[in-house]
Amino acid sequence: MSTKIYKGFQTIIPSEIRNKLKLEVDDIVEWFMDENGSIQINFRKRSNFEDIIGIGQTGYKTNSVKLKKMASKGKRINKINR
Repeated sequence: MSTKIYKGFQTIIPSEIRNKLKLEVDDIVEWFMDENGSIQINFRKRSNFEDIIGIGQTGYKTNSVKLKKMASKGKRINKINR
């Protein structure tokens, strides 16, 4: 399978691959090149707020409901408004 590189270095992921991997708009394409110049491409879903809840620790008490509401409204979250 092959695709063309267009102006702006854009290319198309063939529909057979998109369908088999259930790729959607906003999914991420990761490109890796090893020391021999071989290329590996991985696809992953874009992370959203629900995916990252609980990953980090703040070192101080927080109100998770309030923080989630603020984040969903696009408000900046910092130590002052916790």
